[in-house]
Amino acid sequence: MTEEQRRSKKRKRGNHRIPTAAKNNASSSTTTPSGVANPTKSSSKSKSSFLDKMKTRLSGGYFRMINEKLYTCSGDEALEYFKEDPSLFNVYHSGYQAQMSLWPEQPNDVIIKWIKDRSPSLVVADFGCGDARLAKSVKNKVHSFDLVSNDPSVIACDMSNTPLASSSVNIAVFCLSLMGTNFPSYIQEANRVLKPQGWLLIAEVKSRLDPTTGGADPNDFVKAICELGFASKSKDLSNKMFILFHFQKKEKQKPRDINWPELKPCLYKRR
Repeated sequence: MTEEQRRSKKRKRGNHRIPTAAKNNASSSTTTPSGVANPTKSSSKSKSSFLDKMKTRLSGGYFRMINEKLYTCSGDEALEYFKEDPSLFNVYHSGYQAQMSLWPEQPNDVIIKWIKDRSPSLVVADFGCGDARLAKSVKNKVHSFDLVSNDPSVIACDMSNTPLASSSVNIAVFCLSLMGTNFPSYIQEANRVLKPQGWLLIAEVKSRLDPTTGGADPNDFVKAICELGFASKSKDLSNKMFILFHFQKKEKQKPRDINWPELKPCLYKRR
């Protein structure tokens, strides 16, 4: 074979080689059983991922809007707000649960454990119960209140005006639920329905009671509740995200004017 024939043979072999870029494109595309490339599958995945991201962002926007509304209006205004469109309550609680899933410890879990360590005969009032998880987690009789009822055990009402009789419960719970601008009236309602020596448990977002960031002084908050007729039994600051207060109702209470501190709204940054 001459030198010219060998060069001609090499050129023919080279013409059948598939370029590297083409190989990569072929391996990354989806093919049908017949070997024909099918970009539809990867394209639909991309569209689905984009739509999911947009839905999450839209849902987060609604949550922030509703959350801001609840922190900056009164309880009766919030009740009317959800009466006009009860579906917004579900949007809010979906966003709320997403936020809570990021917390290292849930205040509701701490409160549930505290109640379980006591007699199941004690009657509980859960102010701002959400999905009524407290009632579902203990053996005690629990009266569950919130702005909307998605469960037969939950009573929809303004928490400053519950249907409970005076001096009828042993434990009153506010778990991240002092949201209205008239929050003192919620605590006054809890005072009304609590029996003497009854317990008042309040868990609040830490930033709302941090004077260094514009929040109320927790000592002023405790003082106001004590002036209502309670004794402060404990103030747990150990958690990074929330403060847990334990108060006990005094046997005898003296009516007096109370200087309630303003609690900082817990608002999320807009993205």
